[in-house]
Amino acid sequence: MLASFLIGLAAGARALTPFAAVSDAAAKGALPADNGAPSWLGHPLVSAGTKALAAGELWGDKLHSAPDRIVPAGLLARVITAGIAGAALAPRNRALAGGVLGATAAIVAAYVTFDLRMAALKRFGQTPTGLVEDALTVAAARAVVGGVERRAV
Repeated sequence: MLASFLIGLAAGARALTPFAAVSDAAAKGALPADNGAPSWLGHPLVSAGTKALAAGELWGDKLHSAPDRIVPAGLLARVITAGIAGAALAPRNRALAGGVLGATAAIVAAYVTFDLRMAALKRFGQTPTGLVEDALTVAAARAVVGGVERRAV
């Protein structure tokens, strides 16, 4: 259940990157056999689509017109993606709890990372802070999913 919580924290910063990492692992068959992932999550088209959407989110975040992550649409995206990813990383019999844990962590992390980003933005600017946040989120998502993959072997 720790993985569900941690992937939710990562989703607080970027809604789609952690979701794409979990979908990619599902497509590769790298999630534990007794996972709570919906069957469609590992479909090659879903995996490719989530990666494309995550790349678009990483790019779009640097635009001045990008909405804040704490607007209702941004929070809803985090609830959905972190909920599915959290469920996928939980054992099948605890998928609902994993989903709730992931979604809840994402909401809390969205507010925390928003405040941190706004403080850093004043000093370093939008693009540099966004790139650092991107790197941290990608690394966190990969680490969480990689830890689950290692346990599956």
